[in-house]
Amino acid sequence: MSTLIKSATIIDNSSQFHLQKKDILIERGVIQKIENNIKPTTNDVVISLENLHVSCGWFDTSVSFGEPGFEERETIENGLATAAKSGFTAVAVNPNTNPIIDNKSAIEFLINKASKKATNLFPIGALTHQSRGMQMAELYDMQQSGAIAFGDYNAAIANDNLLKIALLYAQNFDGLVLSFPKNNAIAGDGVANEGINSTKLGLKGIPALAEHLQIARDLFLLEYTGGKLHIPTISTKKSVALIKEAKKKGLDVTCSVSVHHLLLTDDELIDFDGNKKVNPPLRTKEDTKALQKGVKDGIIDMITSDHNPIDIEHKKVAFSDAKDGTIGLESAFGALHTVLDLATIINCFTVHPKKRFGIKNYAIAIGEKADITLFNPNTTSTFTNKQILSTSKNSIFIDKKLKGKVYGIFANNQLIIKK
Repeated sequence: MSTLIKSATIIDNSSQFHLQKKDILIERGVIQKIENNIKPTTNDVVISLENLHVSCGWFDTSVSFGEPGFEERETIENGLATAAKSGFTAVAVNPNTNPIIDNKSAIEFLINKASKKATNLFPIGALTHQSRGMQMAELYDMQQSGAIAFGDYNAAIANDNLLKIALLYAQNFDGLVLSFPKNNAIAGDGVANEGINSTKLGLKGIPALAEHLQIARDLFLLEYTGGKLHIPTISTKKSVALIKEAKKKGLDVTCSVSVHHLLLTDDELIDFDGNKKVNPPLRTKEDTKALQKGVKDGIIDMITSDHNPIDIEHKKVAFSDAKDGTIGLESAFGALHTVLDLATIINCFTVHPKKRFGIKNYAIAIGEKADITLFNPNTTSTFTNKQILSTSKNSIFIDKKLKGKVYGIFANNQLIIKK
């Protein structure tokens, strides 16, 4: 059986058909024809959707699913289905499960559970045993089993020497080390950005300094050791400046920013909604503007949903007691498109993250494997609970305006279209 995508505007800088409206014929998972008008046969599944646009398949570099251990938050099966219907043909899954993903058997479990799905799952192994920051995990064994990077999700490495050794050791197999940007001693037990709003609301603050000190330390270590470092989910203006300076020095460092940090500020906390408690915390308007500029200027390499399902029992509590995290796959594209142009979003979902994490980016070209996201960039809507596909409903974007609609994906010879 073949799939025929009709009248699709192709968004792919590497393709000769970039910005052209074409029909795309896919047979056995491979693009066979790209022409102005392809007549369907009786065996074709025909996809004809309003204002259809297609791009190379999107990749999210920070997704949590819960399984194993927290299946009440999200299972791998439903998580991958949600990712597919949100436009993602690949996701990097964090190791924050129970048990922690810190050995080859755990890596193989994730890969096997995700086999034969439309969306590819790429595991991130824990950098330290049980993500406790005390002893380095089995990095090489995990890499041999399929781990694409190593980091303790939302857990900072306080031990300077441990990170130094990890950066040195990972060079033996070209491993990518992730270091969460938070100095725990400075952050303390804070729950919100330290500033005017935290003072008004009586919430313990997390100074931006906690992020800056950690990033500065990590960059000094990287300069000393060499190797490859990725700093996930930065959240401040100063962090952008620090990474810009490091890149000027020629250090092999990349960084990401979450969708919610590009749009929302700590003004949101006025209602003490636990769904808005995230790590790093929401910062200021000055920070969001600097982050947006950092993305446009290429200093920030990629954008992530930082999708982290949390069950209602751990969210519908006092703000200070709520677990950190928001789901974000379903709202990622529509939220981003309210502040960033389409080309920038696509690059931050495709070329840049795939290159850093060593994943092939399939061009929309004849003879290439079909790994495609389908969407309409021009619709507007308000995000509601009805649009949530995840098991957990802890979205920070409820009642927010979105621009654009994701139809689904074609990947691994499977067509997934959101109903």
